[in-house]
Amino acid sequence: MTGAATLTATDVEEQVVADALAGLADPWVTIVWNDPVNLMSYVSYVFESYFGYPQTKAERLMLQVHHDGRAVVSSGPRERMEVDVQAMHAFGLWATMRSSGDSDGGVGGDVGGAPA
Repeated sequence: MTGAATLTATDVEEQVVADALAGLADPWVTIVWNDPVNLMSYVSYVFESYFGYPQTKAERLMLQVHHDGRAVVSSGPRERMEVDVQAMHAFGLWATMRSSGDSDGGVGGDVGGAPA
């Protein structure tokens, strides 16, 4: 033997599984959009009560929604972001989700009821 590593079927299978899991680990984001209905204080309250954000972070995100038209408020696995989007809808906020690996940084071409 010359010291070169030989790949076994198990090694290849483990690498394929690891590569697949790496693709699944790509986090998704929840985006809250500006709307003409909800008060800024209410949006901050939602971010504090649902996500547990401190008041300063909740207000910073609320101002980002107000000034930029949107803000990424959470990230994680797709299933968790689906729950977050539904929760935002239950609070009366406009929210969508998107894969954060998308080329526009996760803020365009949204999934799940983008505002018109």
